[in-house]
Amino acid sequence: MSFANQEDVFKVLEEVLYETFKTFAPDKEITPPPFERINFKEAMESYCSDKPDLRNPLKVVDATNIFKNTSFSLFQEKTIKMIIAKTDDKPRSFYDNLNKYVQSYEGKGLFWLKNINGEITGSISKVLNEEEKQYFENNLKPNHSAFILADTPSKVTMLMGTFRNKLGEELNLIDKNKFHFCWIVNFPFFEWDEENNCIAFSHNPFSMPQGGMNSLLNEKPLDILAYQYDVVLNGVELASGAVRNHSPEIMVKAFEMAGYDKSVVENKFPSLFNAFSYGAPPHAGAAFGFDRVIMFLAGTEIIRDVIAFPFNKNAQDLMMGAPNEVNEKQLKDISIKIDTKNN
Repeated sequence: MSFANQEDVFKVLEEVLYETFKTFAPDKEITPPPFERINFKEAMESYCSDKPDLRNPLKVVDATNIFKNTSFSLFQEKTIKMIIAKTDDKPRSFYDNLNKYVQSYEGKGLFWLKNINGEITGSISKVLNEEEKQYFENNLKPNHSAFILADTPSKVTMLMGTFRNKLGEELNLIDKNKFHFCWIVNFPFFEWDEENNCIAFSHNPFSMPQGGMNSLLNEKPLDILAYQYDVVLNGVELASGAVRNHSPEIMVKAFEMAGYDKSVVENKFPSLFNAFSYGAPPHAGAAFGFDRVIMFLAGTEIIRDVIAFPFNKNAQDLMMGAPNEVNEKQLKDISIKIDTKNN
């Protein structure tokens, strides 16, 4: 959309989505516009996911400070996340099965505590120090359980996001008759690349940084936000979009901050850089994962069910017989050479 901002896109997409789902899924409870907006940072803190299923009421809390003086070796120098939920009198097998689930995702294990008639018991109840015991005696209500994961910041976030979904299902907290839309907004423009030890683009390098050139010149790179947004439905990213960076000067500066000089922008992205050099209006938009929309409307949780000719497990298209062998002439036409010799 030309001469459009983020709000213009939201207004159009909310109307299209609501009317589409209302028409083709009339028996479902559908979130009416305006959809809830959740900052990316808040989503990662409260749900450990940038595509949270809001049908699930469970929220994550950072428990690292609770265990800051712990003597439990598996918690030391770790980031610790926790969910507290009402579990009533679930048997030990309930917790054991959840532990196996966490381990299936290469987690070190699930740690848990529960309050039964005022007594705190559980897998780590015997390793709690007095300060930690006091915390759970004061904050863990009767018939509630604390589910705890500990690992590196990135690993524990991934694990807890997945575990939150599983726990919501096991406790029957998710309303299957509801389509709950939300926006995830204010994505970070840059992130720290641990592998290469440098600043890198976090999502879409061609989106507009909030504050434009001023933010690039005067803010810390990791504090800069972008006009990027996702529509999330029941834990699935349904559409993604951004306000486009239509300024060549801002584009060059952003790439410089990520370690690329102007020549890289000119040579690698001429379709954008050259076009915008002639002048372009402010513009914004979004793209749907159309198969995902159809998946929800068809009432299936498997996207392959709505794709006409899905690939098999070996990434083969059996309808088209692809991929297939190519001859030397075909390779020569596109300047590809296959070297099968051992180096």
